[in-house]
Amino acid sequence: MEFIALDYTTLRVIWWLLLGILLVGWAVMDGFDLGVGTLLPFVAKTDEERRLVINTVGPVWEGNQVWLVLGGGAIFAAWPPLYAVSFSGFYLAVFAMLFGLILRPVGFKYRSKLPSKRWRDNWDRVLFVGGLLPGLIAGVAVGNVLLGVPFHFDDTLRVTYTGSFFGLLTPFALIAGLISVAMLVSHGAAMLVLKTDGPVAERAARYGSIAAIISFVLFAAAGAWVAFGLPGYQITSQVVTDGPTNPLLKTAELGSAAGGWLRNYSSMPATLVFPVLGLLGALASAVLLRARRGGLAFIASGASIAGIILTVGFAIFPFLLPSSSQPTSSLTVWDSSSSHLTLWVMLLATAIFLPIILAYTTWVYRVLKGKTTVEDMDDNPNAY
Repeated sequence: MEFIALDYTTLRVIWWLLLGILLVGWAVMDGFDLGVGTLLPFVAKTDEERRLVINTVGPVWEGNQVWLVLGGGAIFAAWPPLYAVSFSGFYLAVFAMLFGLILRPVGFKYRSKLPSKRWRDNWDRVLFVGGLLPGLIAGVAVGNVLLGVPFHFDDTLRVTYTGSFFGLLTPFALIAGLISVAMLVSHGAAMLVLKTDGPVAERAARYGSIAAIISFVLFAAAGAWVAFGLPGYQITSQVVTDGPTNPLLKTAELGSAAGGWLRNYSSMPATLVFPVLGLLGALASAVLLRARRGGLAFIASGASIAGIILTVGFAIFPFLLPSSSQPTSSLTVWDSSSSHLTLWVMLLATAIFLPIILAYTTWVYRVLKGKTTVEDMDDNPNAY
């Protein structure tokens, strides 16, 4: 169609980049909500302090989840085979993640309905699980992407997943899950230091700096594991970037030597900025949290999150989801997208609505800037 200006290859790359941006957006914007929930039992000792912690994210957590919806929608619309394989193969893992995300709003809404200490303590535990579980599961999923997932297509492109939930819990995947938890906890701690004062901010700075250091150490360890222990996958046939959506039209295999996932960093040295950003951002966050510089720590932890996520994305490119049981069935950017027209129409819609979302989000945070205090909670009948 002549009115379509961008070629198929370019559109596929744009939507790969947009998927990465949406995932980073969710991890940065909703990640501090999850981190605050995970920190709740540790930084708040009294009911008043716990209410203070909850109300730092109370006005924004619902809006922040829009990024998760956008990410899931982008996978569904732009990469249908990826959606089909991951959401069906990872069914129990996705269910566990969604279970945690469902617990969170219920905990927010019901915690203050009764003055009973036992009632509120139980809902605080719910909020803790609702913060910890999604971040952990998301990290484990990313770890399994690097390892490869056991699925294959038959001649009719019907997918079969041959793994299990507990099969996802390998040592490398669990390290990836712990990296996810640590980076989100440090991010949540930065928000608490930014939005609160007193003992809550002091405890948040202490725990957050520890989490940032753990994130640095585990990310470095995972990088060494990838370099010296994981061979990575590679396409062995001619690469057709504008071909039809059919993973079986190519051939692929597991590499024969460790460090295969680092090929892109050798051919595109500029991409090394992302792992460096992941490491330095974590260290800077730890230092800034110790110095009680909440705003700068938040920027540093957000940069670290972006660096860690983009490190994985650029390492595995053009793969989206490698298959460990039949590498030829692996999903790549070049053979797993929607049609040319679909990607173009979606891009036009994104160009219109994404700036609106960003503008609205900026306005909300501008209105809500400043510290959250006990006086604010007492004066606001809608406070949690």
